[in-house]
Amino acid sequence: MQQTAIIGAGIAGLAAAVRLAVAGHTVEVYEANEGPGGKLSQFTLPTPSLMGRAGEGSYRFDFGPSLFTMPQYVDELFELAGEDPRAHFHYTRLPEVCRYWWPDGTRFTAPASTAQLITEAARTFDVPEQAMRDFMDTAARKYTLTGRTFLEKSLHKARTWLDPQVAYAMLKIPGLDLFRSMHDVHEAALKDPRLVQLFDRFATYNGSNPYKAPGLLSMIPHFEHHFGAYLPEGGMYDIANSVYELGKRLGVTYHFNTPVTQICRAGTQVRGIEVGGEELPYDTVVCNMDVWLAYDRLLPDARRPRITLRQQKSTSAVIFYWGVDRSFPELGLHNIFFSRDYAREFATLEAGSVSDDVTVYVNISSKYVAGDAPPGHENWFVMVNAPAHTGQDWEQLVAELRTQTIAMLSRELAPGLPQGPLPPMTHPNWLAEHIKVERVVTPPDIEQLTGSHQGALYGTSSNNRMAAFLRHPNFSRNIGGLYFLGGSVHPGGGVPLCLLSARIVADLIEGANK
Repeated sequence: MQQTAIIGAGIAGLAAAVRLAVAGHTVEVYEANEGPGGKLSQFTLPTPSLMGRAGEGSYRFDFGPSLFTMPQYVDELFELAGEDPRAHFHYTRLPEVCRYWWPDGTRFTAPASTAQLITEAARTFDVPEQAMRDFMDTAARKYTLTGRTFLEKSLHKARTWLDPQVAYAMLKIPGLDLFRSMHDVHEAALKDPRLVQLFDRFATYNGSNPYKAPGLLSMIPHFEHHFGAYLPEGGMYDIANSVYELGKRLGVTYHFNTPVTQICRAGTQVRGIEVGGEELPYDTVVCNMDVWLAYDRLLPDARRPRITLRQQKSTSAVIFYWGVDRSFPELGLHNIFFSRDYAREFATLEAGSVSDDVTVYVNISSKYVAGDAPPGHENWFVMVNAPAHTGQDWEQLVAELRTQTIAMLSRELAPGLPQGPLPPMTHPNWLAEHIKVERVVTPPDIEQLTGSHQGALYGTSSNNRMAAFLRHPNFSRNIGGLYFLGGSVHPGGGVPLCLLSARIVADLIEGANK
């Protein structure tokens, strides 16, 4: 029986543990933090003024990802284990995906279905319905041609390229917009600058710049509007916790508060891991740690894939977790408040700083999960894109961002203000009066808490057309029995892709053992 160690209990590591346990491995998971989930963890913030009133004393927050698509990848894990997913994991399909706000007064709620999105976008923006339909059809075609081919297989194994489906997809490359940026594709197809900005923001789903990322990524909206957007019954942490509990039922052993200090080798073959100064023998080691830090900390003497590790980092984030003492019916679960000048915002990020005119994302899970905030209150996850940490003065940047963000949201949401373009900043601190509790997380915090190098949320960016091929493979080319998964390696970051990386690794391990 294969003895397998998994380093890291992020969602990819948890999913791999389930798959390998089902395949007959003895699996042990080692995690430096006190519980499972990685970025998919949770925490609560108490409200002193409400303490003592039963059930009303805290706000619950999901630490990281707030959008859930492709739930079939989670269901698949339960089905592999012979369990009914609905007996252990519940989620709701959302009727709308996101509410968008522009400085000129435009408001748009994106319906969940593609057909409704086409109709409503044509009605709201200066774009013919047929142009919207053609755009979404093209997104679907790009996914059909490349999604399953390049996201569900290793790009670094010869057998992938011998697959007839891959050969067919390669023949279609000239029509996949690899040589145009996302922004150029959107501008040519949609024209209206507000609608272009709406679709440009999908580049941030993998921490990229829409003015540089290849147009192939314009398929991302297809994930939300065709497959749907969802929310787990108890919030995003339910994803990690349900897979963790499934692993326990399958006999997986978890070691929390237990950092791995080295991956041990015998020549070119892995032989185990070092924990607390002790070497523990394993036949296979699966690393869910950020690949840059894995080489730096766990494989200091190994040959480093220098070109791969030099790739541009994805963006990070500054996140404000706010407990707000009133409700806002005009806001939904997902909300985007756009900047005036998107190109300038991304140029500033590329330069390693944060613009004085930022786009703000507000997620409020208490809209659907009643226990996430006291009655009449809301839990706000407020995120602003930020550069990866390279030594910036985050104390100063956060202070400026907080002031800017509160002013923007106050202008939009303060009662009694006229509709239309943003009025003068007559209520710059109105929202601040309603923030009763706060936690702030910066890129250095993200690096420390999740082991993401420089706090980059998705490892490397997708700002060039070769980015997918330059991500680290899901296996070591130089050390037998060593595998990599998670957001910093192929196929990329985000919950669905991390789950696919676990599938790829499990298939590679089983193929190597045949």
